[in-house]
This record gives sequence, C-alpha cells and structure tokens, in this order.
Amino acid sequence: MSAFTAPPVPRRAAVRAAGVALAGALAGALALAGCGSGGGSAASADGSFRAAHCPAQPRTAWAAPAPGGGEHTVATAMGPVKVPNAPHRVVVLDTAELDSAITLGVKPVGATRSDVATGFLDYLPKDRLTGIQDVGRIGAPNLEAVSALKPDLILTSKVRDGQRYEQLKAIAPTVMTESTGYPWKQNFATHAAALGRIPQAERVVSAYEAHARKVTDALGGPAAAKKLTVNVVRFIEGADTRVYGCRSYIGTVLDDIGTAPTAVVDGSEDGLMVEVGPEQIDKADADALFYATYGSPEKSKESQITGGGLWKNLRAVKNGRAHRVDDQLWIQGIGYTAAGRILDELRAKLR
Repeated sequence: MSAFTAPPVPRRAAVRAAGVALAGALAGALALAGCGSGGGSAASADGSFRAAHCPAQPRTAWAAPAPGGGEHTVATAMGPVKVPNAPHRVVVLDTAELDSAITLGVKPVGATRSDVATGFLDYLPKDRLTGIQDVGRIGAPNLEAVSALKPDLILTSKVRDGQRYEQLKAIAPTVMTESTGYPWKQNFATHAAALGRIPQAERVVSAYEAHARKVTDALGGPAAAKKLTVNVVRFIEGADTRVYGCRSYIGTVLDDIGTAPTAVVDGSEDGLMVEVGPEQIDKADADALFYATYGSPEKSKESQITGGGLWKNLRAVKNGRAHRVDDQLWIQGIGYTAAGRILDELRAKLR
C-alpha cells in the first residue's frame, strides 16, 4: 500500500492468546485469488441475510498484579521478560499498544505513527498525545530515536518488530505479543501486565462489557441483535476491497453486541476477511453496512464503487443503513478506547 509502510492489520496475523486455546477452524475455504473470494450473495431465498458461523472468542488470561516495587516477569511471544513494576518511560511501536497505554493512563514518551499524513491516531484525546515523540512509522521505527528517549519499557508485537527484537531489547525490556488484531483482548492484558496496571485494566474490561450489554439492549435485546447482520467493508489503496470476518478486531466488537457479519465471510483465511473486486461488491450486502477507507477515496476505489449501480442497489444502501466511518477508529485502533467509541456509533446508527 503506497501511502503506508505497513498495513495496520496484517493479512496473515498469527493468532495467539497466552495459554488459551482458540476455537476450531472455520469449515470450508474460499479462494482468495484474482479479484476476490467467496461464493454468491449471503441473502437467503426469503431475502434475509445468513449470519456467519462465528466461533466463541477465547477467554482472556490475566497475570497476577505486579508487586509494589522492583521488577516482575511478563510472559511474551519471545519468552519471559523482566520489566519494571512501574515503568515511567514507555515507547510503543504500534497502534494497539498506543491505545492500551492511553486507556490505562500511561502517556508514552515515544510512539510510531500510523501514517505520514495524520501521525498518531486521531480518535485518541489530543491532550493525551501532546508531548509524545514520533519515532518513525509502524514497522520501521527509528531505533536511534527510540534509544535517545532512554525508555524503561518497549511495547510491540512479533509480527511488526520480531526481526528487530535483539536490537530493541538491547535498548530496554521489550514486551512483544505474537500478533495484533483478533487477539487484542489478550494483548491488552499483556500490555497491562507489562505496565503494572492489571487492576486498572480489569476495570476497563468490566466497563466495556457493561457498555456492550447496553448497546445490545438498545437494539432490542440479544434475540433481536442476533437477527441483525452487519458487514464492515474497507476500501484499500492498491488492493481489493475487504469484508471483515469473525476473527478481525471489528468482528469481535460486533460479536460483543450479539451481531455478526454475513455468511460471505465463512471460510475466510484465518477468519480475518474476504476480498472482493468492484464487480463483486454486492457480496458485501447485509442488514447494515459500515465502510471505511485506507488511502484516498479515488485510489482505493471507494468513489468508483460507491458511485456505481451495484453499490446503490445494495439493500443496506437503499434502506439508509450504509454508513461511512473513520478508518483509524474502526480498523486501526485495536484497543478498548477505540472499541468504546465504536460501540457508541453502533448504538446510534443501528437503532
């Protein structure tokens, strides 16, 4: 993707959740080649949309809270790592880590930026971002800039910076999760353990879960939410359009309120997404549709597709239930602060 060094959510993200086994693989397979993947429309003969078969999300495993002083050990993708019990100079190298730190009341001294044009994620409170040093782009941090900040903790993931682990740990204790995206809840627990803020993190999770229940109630309760299908579409500069599946970050947020994507995503690679070309956008139809853009509307084909007949004839579009949303918030954030904001938008636009 020409506008960014590394995509915010890797296409083949390894799924790992610290001692918690994931649900079995989705049945079947859709070819992800050429212009797109998947079979026909997700609509049944009676005109209703079939929901995807989403596995249960893995339970989050929590470490014991850190003691008051000294050091403690955190389980990471690279093995056990000793970190300060209360780190004060934290550098984060991806969007999920930035969301986690801000959510837990920690202002990093340094962070990578998601793209050249907008810098740090624009949904985060500006006052919480002021003073954070830019240390380069995600996937290509400036190690000299990182070292100059004299961090006592670095947070990132193996999928982003595994090849730089030896260099990073020579600068400061480095806590890497395996991946990003789908295991975001477990990753948040790992970030909280590294930051010495597990009690605060558990309160965040409890508040989020209560928030999600209120959104479900606003939709008419669990039974009504279950009947509602919601697809999230992303137009991407330099690539085909994505329809996100059950094992994506946004897929888990939908699951938390009891909704699901349509069956078009069943069998998607790693449960993450299917890709469709402009002539296949009708496969993305659902009771409600949210769409975001990564790159320019023209180069991502957003303008072309949403201006075309197939898009205009989608049931979600005809019913006024297709909504453009912020890519940084819905796709790139990958954390509890972002998820809380998404819940608010889902409640406002799905009722």
